[in-house]
Amino acid sequence: MRGTIARAVAPAVLAAVVLTGVLTGCGPSDGGTSAEGKTGGATARTHDGAESGDDGGDDSPSAGSGSGAAAARGGSVGGAGSVCPLPVTFDHAADWTPEAVSVDPASELAELAQQGPLTMACEIDAKPTGHIGYLRVWTGAAPDDARKALEAFLAADENAGGAAYAEFEAGGLRGVEVTYTETVEVTDETKTERAFAVASPDGPVVVHLGGLDTAEHEAMLPAYELAKRTVRVG
Repeated sequence: MRGTIARAVAPAVLAAVVLTGVLTGCGPSDGGTSAEGKTGGATARTHDGAESGDDGGDDSPSAGSGSGAAAARGGSVGGAGSVCPLPVTFDHAADWTPEAVSVDPASELAELAQQGPLTMACEIDAKPTGHIGYLRVWTGAAPDDARKALEAFLAADENAGGAAYAEFEAGGLRGVEVTYTETVEVTDETKTERAFAVASPDGPVVVHLGGLDTAEHEAMLPAYELAKRTVRVG
């Protein structure tokens, strides 16, 4: 899916270096107002749709395993006047820096901003906090079902596997999240990644958390939890 250029560089390096150089941000964080959900109990399913039980014999990540303390709030994205206009609004962690993503369709790396039916619209950078990773927001016109949108997003990533899905509710929305493993092609190592999706009147929205490796991913989970718990329309 990523193409030959993307395959030549480790996905973690692309996430931290290449992609930011190719996609042009449209301004720094608006800061927001300083200040400060739970995962549903849906049956987890593997990436191919089969149910995965809690029998202790499955090494795949659990979709509910990331639920925990949320980060302190640093601002919000998505609302009127936001640096990232989006179909939904959610809070971002303190010191994380959001930027709108603008893609030059003529760029040979433009496909990095497209995954399945979704296009990257915003990235929120963790580097000011000392971590290497982003919360990335992907939007699209269809499908208008959160689960289908998330499945299509993951299906477009040939390096994803061992996915477990769960439902959650936040801000009057019913959402779906997935925890899965991503294989880094250059090193053949795996790392944990997560994403959640909600359906809005203007189309589906997927918020994805990657990271340089699983340790970085786990360290950034409070920011992901903050976004998931505060997501809302408007």
